[in-house]
Amino acid sequence: MINKRWNILPTNISEIQKLQKELKVNTTICTLLTQRSIKTYNQAKDFFRPNLDNLHDPFLMKDMQKAVVTICNAINNNEGILIFGDYDVDGTTAVASMYQFIKLLHANVQYYIPHRYREGYGVSKAGIDFAKANNISLIISLDCGIKSIDLVAYAKQLCIEFIICDHHLPDKELPNAAAILNPKQVDCNYPFKELCGCGVGLKLMQALSHTFGLAEETYLQFLDLVASAIAADIVPIVDENRIFAYYGIKKINTNPCAGIKALLKTASVQKILHISDLVFFIAPRINAAGRMDDAKKAVQLFIEQDEEAAIEIASLLHSDNTDRREEDAKITEEALNMLADIKNDHKKTTVVYQPHWHKGVVGIVASRLIENYYRPTIVLTNSGEIAAGSARSVVGFNLYEAIYACKEYLLGYGGHFAAAGMTLLPENIPAFANKFEEVVANSIKPETLIPQILIDAEILFSDVTEVLYNLLLQMEPFGPENMKPIFVSRQVLNNRYSKVVKEKHIRFVVEQNGITLTGIGYNLAHKFYLLESGNPFDIVFNIGMNDFNGKTNLQIVVLDIKACA
Repeated sequence: MINKRWNILPTNISEIQKLQKELKVNTTICTLLTQRSIKTYNQAKDFFRPNLDNLHDPFLMKDMQKAVVTICNAINNNEGILIFGDYDVDGTTAVASMYQFIKLLHANVQYYIPHRYREGYGVSKAGIDFAKANNISLIISLDCGIKSIDLVAYAKQLCIEFIICDHHLPDKELPNAAAILNPKQVDCNYPFKELCGCGVGLKLMQALSHTFGLAEETYLQFLDLVASAIAADIVPIVDENRIFAYYGIKKINTNPCAGIKALLKTASVQKILHISDLVFFIAPRINAAGRMDDAKKAVQLFIEQDEEAAIEIASLLHSDNTDRREEDAKITEEALNMLADIKNDHKKTTVVYQPHWHKGVVGIVASRLIENYYRPTIVLTNSGEIAAGSARSVVGFNLYEAIYACKEYLLGYGGHFAAAGMTLLPENIPAFANKFEEVVANSIKPETLIPQILIDAEILFSDVTEVLYNLLLQMEPFGPENMKPIFVSRQVLNNRYSKVVKEKHIRFVVEQNGITLTGIGYNLAHKFYLLESGNPFDIVFNIGMNDFNGKTNLQIVVLDIKACA
């Protein structure tokens, strides 16, 4: 098993003391807030009490007025409008919400999701040809399009205009679209740059609602879908994303759309959901549609109003997800067996290939392999006559640059810092793997190959109370830039009641200075010897609540343990 680095986040004592005077809450909470750049009473108020009134004016986004005018003209002229989006959670939720919204204003609207394997990622020629065949004159693309220069030009030749709603980093050259809504454009003055694709679509709906004099609920009704996209796309949960996620989760727990209600029912979920639950229960089932079959089913689910019909579609997605899990488990086992047979563990990369592996799960398998061999990883399979693969990186290493340096062996490639995809001829795989190893070995820092746990604060067991836990709950929803707080406690002792459960986990019963805490440590059984030794140790943990047989008790969720230095 891989040992981890422990790094405690820096703190500013004077900022903590100043905030504590204003808020009059304990030092631990003030430490967590200052680490999240919350330094005043008003900033803390906005953080703990997200308010829809604090959403930014959508017309601050570059080209928003152009987009609204273009849509208004299409509606007034009864032109066909096509809502086009990617096949993942962000794309399908964006299409489902925008399609339903435009349909309230205009009957002549359709939607299109490209097929993952026949058309690939993003705007497709097949999608544009579909628009032409169906007398569409305006395409609104969501979660894609910012790099589709040639395809947007092709559409223009067919007298089809584009409005691009995207959040991916633009290149210097942009498509010749009627409007481009992307806050990451260098000359866009929109104050928040980290919206997901579904979030950019919601801002367009907000602008259209204002223009048409519609009630706010007309676009806010889709916050459950936006929250699902935010969770799945792993965007920073700050600013508008925090507001969207906060109210979206509230809607999911009180009055979700028929599609989300059906997904939760098929997954047998009956509890109050947190944002991590959306990642675990909602996202895999939506993504499975595109990985194993056709992502159009996800849009059909989200636009379905009848609950019984929604259950039927959700059951199909549930089945796709079951198939995906089986393929994922089978391929991961095969890949781990291949790697176990390789003796050169000094390698800085992992590249594995089998022609029969399912293309839809190779990215997931790459992530699984990193859990076992913490290094940049590529999993390849056959796609027709060529090899195609997905790559995943370790924290802090620019994967895209490494793959770019190997482009001489590739037919195509794309991606970003943490994840990428590529195609190449099967006969070039050995040379590509060697070059990739060479590039990574020459550029990666040794410490980057050791996973780290970022610790927010050191606390005593006496600090772990229900009062602290309830304050932590108010910091939700957690995610990038507001991760669930992680604590370290020193000089902890096993009180002899800790034990290994299910051969790989530890049930902790531990004490410090006379205070006893119980908890669980998943996949930590290999470190049980530290508890058996009788010597003190340090532990890193989250604070949670254990719900068992109708009773709830405060517990710690242990992430790692080490012998005291």
